Amino acid sequence: MAHYEGGCEHVHVTSDAEPIDNHECHCNVCKSVTGQQHTHVAFFNYNDLSVDHPEKMNRQPFNAENPNGPLELCTCSDCGAALMLDDKQKRIRVAVPNVMGYDDANFPDASYHAFWDESKGYPKPDDGRPVYEGLRPDFHWPASAA
Repeated sequence: MAHYEGGCEHVHVTSDAEPIDNHECHCNVCKSVTGQQHTHVAFFNYNDLSVDHPEKMNRQPFNAENPNGPLELCTCSDCGAALMLDDKQKRIRVAVPNVMGYDDANFPDASYHAFWDESKGYPKPDDGRPVYEGLRPDFHWPASAA
């Protein structure tokens, strides 16, 4: 059975479900937030990723260039730790294992590379996983959790 734990000492983020999408993200927003060339990202159905103290979360736009976009970066109001990305449309919640307090080794390996394009200035990944300009073609956004 899957069990994922992240967050910080003040706010715990957990799931007993498997991610619905698991990729290496090459988008410019992830690069600016993490400072990494690419980042392991796991999408969960909205209700599958739980927070024990949502009242202790500060929220800010995930994408500074699109402040009204659907994703918010949630950080701890006590220590400032990054906790998760929360979808205002309540479709998904996102864990970035290596920057949100998770043990990345507990996650399944990313199955593909997302948001890669030639303008990034580095070679196309060649580790055998598919490489897409967006999310994998068969990904379907879940319905909003009411």
